[in-house]
Amino acid sequence: MRLIFAGTPEFARVALERLHASGFTVSLVLTQPDRPAGRGMKLQPSAVKQFAVAQGLPVLQPRSLRLDGKYPDEARAARAALEEARADAMVVAAYGLILPPWVLATPRLGCLNIHASLLPRWRGAAPIHRAIEAGDPVTGVTIMQMDAGLDTGDMLLAEREPIRPDDTTGVLHDRLASLGGRLIVEALELASCGGLRPVVQPAAGVTYAHKIDKAEAAVDWAQPAIVIARRMRAFDPFPGAASAVQGEAIKLWAGEPVAGPDVRDATAPGEILSAGATGIVVRCGDGALRVTQLQRAGGKRLAAGEFLRGFALQPGLRFEALS
Repeated sequence: MRLIFAGTPEFARVALERLHASGFTVSLVLTQPDRPAGRGMKLQPSAVKQFAVAQGLPVLQPRSLRLDGKYPDEARAARAALEEARADAMVVAAYGLILPPWVLATPRLGCLNIHASLLPRWRGAAPIHRAIEAGDPVTGVTIMQMDAGLDTGDMLLAEREPIRPDDTTGVLHDRLASLGGRLIVEALELASCGGLRPVVQPAAGVTYAHKIDKAEAAVDWAQPAIVIARRMRAFDPFPGAASAVQGEAIKLWAGEPVAGPDVRDATAPGEILSAGATGIVVRCGDGALRVTQLQRAGGKRLAAGEFLRGFALQPGLRFEALS
């Protein structure tokens, strides 16, 4: 089976590697243009491009696939390359560009998307983050037949994955990436013999996983401790959770709600109730949160006890909104 693969980040690279190892012929790889990254802001290839180049796979990096868009020459070149590839199917995983109708219609079997949720829950850009943030007990991967809508196509295969109480987005991402790589191989093997049975997504239970914004890192201490703890896990590794204390912005990487803290009526959300080796207990809108891992600007993530040796915090001080 000849494939076109379209994807950009590590989640997609895992799937491409699995397809390549399983013997599928990847005749063309589409990925986002190189982006500036790191302290020097030098152009860096995507994870997918790095793997494709290492394996000698042809790579194309159009800025748009819309023939009537801002970069029509790049879109026309991409169309010619896709037609020349003569692919049976196109596999899409976190590509980052909208696929116009001409792309969806080019491969014989259409375009199959690897989506990191159990559709129709968490359609959209950030399904892993939003599932953890919402406190979902389970998520998974859906292989979907793409159509013109936003993650609205028929479901081809799906498998559940529990969300563990200590899962961060980074940790859950790796499990789902591995699951997605296995499921897309299974789906293509079934497709090759006509064994796929598309299922229309139900109308009930649709939710949207909106793109993560850097501004969401700011901790709102008026929220319940359990909500703040979930957001800390959801935003690890990006964009993190942050708050200001003694005029300095601090990243808060891990924490847990604590039962029965000494929360006096006089205390306000954000006030430090205790600080020690086991963590920094902070008053929240409902309950308190023990912060166990912190980071100063330019520093490393540190356990609370080690952090306190270099940045003294006393009960009565208050974490406040970032300025």
